Amino acid sequence: MSHPIELLASDLNGHGGVFCPSPKADMKIWNSHPKVYLDVASTGEAKCPYCGTVYQLKAGEHVGGHH
Repeated sequence: MSHPIELLASDLNGHGGVFCPSPKADMKIWNSHPKVYLDVASTGEAKCPYCGTVYQLKAGEHVGGHH
């Protein structure tokens, strides 16, 4: 099982999410599945339905407008 990818608030886009595949996940094949948008800000973490990579907001990080 892989470790979650910790994200800073500044890593999220204007909608509070990230796209997977992501260079932050240190993926060997960056285009190993279709690009998918993951909403991290709403719950603090999101899991990619294709590869299972979990992206989570680092402890103490806050996204503007979300608490």
